[in-house]
Amino acid sequence: MFEKRIHIPSAEEILAEQPLPESLRKIKLSRDELAKDVIAGRSEKLLVIVGPCSAHESKPVLDYVRRLGKLNERVKEKLVLVPRIYTNKPRTKGVGYKGMFSQPDPENKEDILRGIRTIRDLHLHAIEESGLSAADEMLYPENYAYVEDLLTYVAVGARSSENQMHRLVSSGIELPVGIKNPMGGSIPVLLNSIYAAQSRQVFKYRDWQVETQGNEYAHAVLRGMVDSYGNDIPNFHYETVMQVYEGYRKSEGEIKNPAIIVDSNHSNSGKRFGQQIRIIEEVMQNRLFDRDFKKIIKGFMIESFLVEGCQKHDLVYGQSITDPCLGWEDTERLLLDIAEKA
Repeated sequence: MFEKRIHIPSAEEILAEQPLPESLRKIKLSRDELAKDVIAGRSEKLLVIVGPCSAHESKPVLDYVRRLGKLNERVKEKLVLVPRIYTNKPRTKGVGYKGMFSQPDPENKEDILRGIRTIRDLHLHAIEESGLSAADEMLYPENYAYVEDLLTYVAVGARSSENQMHRLVSSGIELPVGIKNPMGGSIPVLLNSIYAAQSRQVFKYRDWQVETQGNEYAHAVLRGMVDSYGNDIPNFHYETVMQVYEGYRKSEGEIKNPAIIVDSNHSNSGKRFGQQIRIIEEVMQNRLFDRDFKKIIKGFMIESFLVEGCQKHDLVYGQSITDPCLGWEDTERLLLDIAEKA
């Protein structure tokens, strides 16, 4: 049984209530083009989606994004930085904290309407104060409409990549959509998801039958896999990347813009956040070894916040309350190193 508690206004009503100003819209559109150019191979820059595992409180996230905006001025000739502002991300088991969208105060009960307003306010301030528009994970496809005017990059998680609704909605998004390999690591399933997202689709979305033309910027994200015993198995190594490259090649052009983003945390690192530095170093070295490898690797996802590690409750300012993250000092050095080697 579903008990109706609070009526949630439509996305159109919320966007009218908290509109994106024209000055910020121009910034976002220019950032969109930079990200698209990387995925399509029109730019040799690397796309780096970097930030906290979950945005649980606005003040430290804005502090982080302001720092990223300043750092962007030093690396913008080589990197396209996109801050992670993930507002729908729950804990792994889906019980307890479910992200800022549902729970704007992680220590209190759900308040979805307040959460929607909070995340829009956060994104608007982030663009204004840093000059960077953000990435978010499309955990719940219907929620995307509440932030669709604010984002430059959309991620589809490993547990969602086989879901038909995620594939369909991705086909109507006019931004880079990174689709992670499923938890079991199947490359054919991953490529099928990308193909579906790049294809024309007709389906019910919210209150409408909609038609999409396909999203040619949908692409692969390698995040590692988990075997039947729960062991993490990395898939950022040369051999796996080239298997994905071969899968793209064998599609004979049916899948456009072959691209891979390497997620340096999750099962690639076994959630040992410090390993992200080593993983990225290996990928950057492999780009020097093989021209095809270099061509298909378009960038990285990095989990990073002001303070390294994680905590169960929001006690330490700027520390993750979900997965452990790199701290700011290591992040800054890592991004400068990537830019130097790109």
